[in-house]
Amino acid sequence: MLFLALLFVSFQLSVAQTSSLVQPDVAIFYPKDFKAYKTLPSLAVTQDVSQEKPLPANWAVKPQFLQIEGKNAVQFMFPEHVDLYGTGEVLGDLRRNGTDVTLWNTDNYEYGKFEGKQLYQAHPWVLGVRKDGTSFGILADHSWRQQIVLDDKVTFISEGPTFRVLVIEKDSPQEVMKALGELTGTIAMPPLWALGYQQSRYSYYPDTSVKELADEFRARKIPADVIWMDIDYMDGFRVFTFDKEGFPDPKGLNDYLHDKDFKSVYMIDPGVKQDSLYTIYQQGTAGDHWVQTAGGKEFNGEVWPGQVAFPDYTQPRTQKWWASLYTDFMNLGIDGVWNDMNEPAVFDGPGGSMPDSNLHRGGGALPMDKHLRYHNVYGLLMVRSSREGIMAVNPEKRPFVLSRANFLGGQRYAATWTGDNSSTWENLKMSIPMSINLSLSGQPFNGPDIGGFTKSPTPEVFANWIALGAYYPFSRNHTSNETEAQEPWAFGEEIEQVSRTAINRRYRLLPYLYTLFHEASQTGMPIMRPAFFADITDTSLRGEQQSFLLGEDLMVIPQWAEDLKMPQGDWQDLTLEENTDKYQATVKLRDGAILPVGPVIQSTVDYSTSEITLFINLNAEGKASGSLYDDAGEGYGYQSGDYSILDFEATTVDGQVEVHIEQTEGSRKLDRKFKIALVQDGAVKYSEWQSGDTIRLN
Repeated sequence: MLFLALLFVSFQLSVAQTSSLVQPDVAIFYPKDFKAYKTLPSLAVTQDVSQEKPLPANWAVKPQFLQIEGKNAVQFMFPEHVDLYGTGEVLGDLRRNGTDVTLWNTDNYEYGKFEGKQLYQAHPWVLGVRKDGTSFGILADHSWRQQIVLDDKVTFISEGPTFRVLVIEKDSPQEVMKALGELTGTIAMPPLWALGYQQSRYSYYPDTSVKELADEFRARKIPADVIWMDIDYMDGFRVFTFDKEGFPDPKGLNDYLHDKDFKSVYMIDPGVKQDSLYTIYQQGTAGDHWVQTAGGKEFNGEVWPGQVAFPDYTQPRTQKWWASLYTDFMNLGIDGVWNDMNEPAVFDGPGGSMPDSNLHRGGGALPMDKHLRYHNVYGLLMVRSSREGIMAVNPEKRPFVLSRANFLGGQRYAATWTGDNSSTWENLKMSIPMSINLSLSGQPFNGPDIGGFTKSPTPEVFANWIALGAYYPFSRNHTSNETEAQEPWAFGEEIEQVSRTAINRRYRLLPYLYTLFHEASQTGMPIMRPAFFADITDTSLRGEQQSFLLGEDLMVIPQWAEDLKMPQGDWQDLTLEENTDKYQATVKLRDGAILPVGPVIQSTVDYSTSEITLFINLNAEGKASGSLYDDAGEGYGYQSGDYSILDFEATTVDGQVEVHIEQTEGSRKLDRKFKIALVQDGAVKYSEWQSGDTIRLN
């Protein structure tokens, strides 16, 4: 590619005109010809970075602002080798050294275009980890189309004006992630049901098939929480409508699902069918809400409904209008919303999207500018508006939005998945580094389509995928309408049992998972983490991408992993139930950890922390610790104290293990009883159920 040979490209170098500390260990750099209105306000950075304190003389990571073949760029040089990560949603190895990524949100079916280096989301962010574990993060704070080139240096090359960069310098990558969370915001606590297993297809049609699906899950005792509706529920793919034959009574369908303890999520795309008899199109035209061509006319392009118009979410009035459309929609009992095709995808447009010259008219803080500036944040602006509309309808509930397109900082508004993958071994294995690098780019609530979206998986591929997919932060089985059935029972009794076992394990781990989501909401720490987070000075772990950490305490290892690099320590196999098979991922518990685990349930409606098993792997000193976060799982009572954090401390005295339990935060009180499960030498020793502040195992 053009920019890979940077050493041979002529460029003009300039030095940063201004630099300062905006907080301890976070610096900001501006080029000498910076003009704020051309890139600001930032849609990634939410924290005030206007403070100006002198940059320390020993600050290590400094930019050089330059031009490369007439394009504005910034470059960072390093005196020693650095392992590089992040860059958002990308296909490729976990360690990003030697790669380049184009940040231009693209509908990339099967990752077939641009070698998978240009996908649905844009994250102008790089995490660097030195040999000693000290780390830095670089954020190129603008939304214009750009490229990140990672070789012996880090280079951001923009197709827009000059831009500012922020640099985080910390003692560990974990501290860098927390600082990124402070700068760009963290996820809000999701509803508990969004952590459950979820079933989807393009599409379940008609509504009777949706009801039958719900019945099958309950009859077969396979836990699940959500059924998804793809675009076929709509009337001719018109958003906010329902097909009168296939979905004549959407409220009745949602009531049926709720009676079966399921939630429903429905897709809403941005494209509004150009139809003079269609109310939404009439409103959009009357309100002057559409993206325009460079000549000031309504832009139309082809998507699923045919020719459509696209809301201009840079306009405050359009944001409010779009949010208002969710009122009647959500009042039908819909629980969550899926914003798709919001790169935006345009079938007959240049590069599969809008012309770069299209006009977004802005308003409020956002200036009028062309699509080249706003393309990468189109999805972010859409899901922000969607979320606001959903919250206005259901102010007592936590919203759930899933988005295919997004931008750095978009984790504030939506969860995400990795788009149209395929049912191949390659895509199964690649899902781990993809999800980890998304997590290392500030988006902890993510995962791929379990089983693959395109093609039909073999029973072996599906079994391995569902056995792994139970541990993704976002756990959804989704497939195309051109594939064979992909429900857990579709491959026969053996694979059905594999699926049931894997999903049972996810539900047993919900107390731990929910605690991790709370941590992510507070600090920005990823839920799915690279293995090297277990020992940031062990450089042999830096490229390990077959296994991953779930939080700090669990290591997840697929059965197909070979030549695995494991962190040092007494990681013990965790056995959550006796029913095992050759497909289940191996889950290991860190020494010194206490893991809270619940019983098998069929949905989060039955979730409770009234009975918790504490799996304990003592360290060499005979000690261990852990914690449990608990709240109502819905609503906002936790913001006024209706939550609890329990801290567990295990000690060994004369061969007896004692666990001391203390509620350290929150006013939520429950009668709980605990069981100790001591994991040692591949075996588990259980205590009886006990109540109180101290639990003992002889």
